[in-house]
Amino acid sequence: MSINMEREYISGMGKNSVVPDEIKGWNWGAFLLNWIWGIGNSTYIALLMFVPLVNVVMIFVLGAKGSEWAWRNRTWRDVEHFKSTQKKWRNAGLALVLVVLPLCFILLTNMMKGEAYDLSVDAVQSNPQVVSIVGENPKPGLFVLGEISYGGSGGTANLNYSISGSKGSAEVYVYATNLADKWELKEVLAVSKESGERVVVLSQSE
Repeated sequence: MSINMEREYISGMGKNSVVPDEIKGWNWGAFLLNWIWGIGNSTYIALLMFVPLVNVVMIFVLGAKGSEWAWRNRTWRDVEHFKSTQKKWRNAGLALVLVVLPLCFILLTNMMKGEAYDLSVDAVQSNPQVVSIVGENPKPGLFVLGEISYGGSGGTANLNYSISGSKGSAEVYVYATNLADKWELKEVLAVSKESGERVVVLSQSE
């Protein structure tokens, strides 16, 4: 009984804590949630994630040493309490990476699929040179990258997406402007992924 009681209080004592071998190993919660996990586990060294370049290394250090640091920095009822809590952090990290972030990415890319995007797709699909490279009825890819910004009475859009057909695929680059809530294409360029051939679908000076 005395041994069990002693084991309950070996955490939360900093360097004087005795770390059980069974909790050592990779910590997915620390790796995936890094600084958030660090605050929740009183392991504030995780805030080094905000330091450029250091954060690249720190994410792996947290994964490798996170469990030991968390055991030393917080008081846990026992090993099972620690494991249970770290499992919840792991699950939260996996949910963030596998569910939340993909959904946010899809939402952001869908936000790019507005009038400027639609105009560019029509222009690319109806361009004979593009069709000769990628094939008939080329279809745009699922994702759209880039930036749409507004200022004053207008805005600009810089978009990038892929398009593919029966013969091959191409990367499409778009620059468009907005004036009085009306989008106008300024530059549309298609580059074959296979041959590197460049097709200027549209080029219009300001």
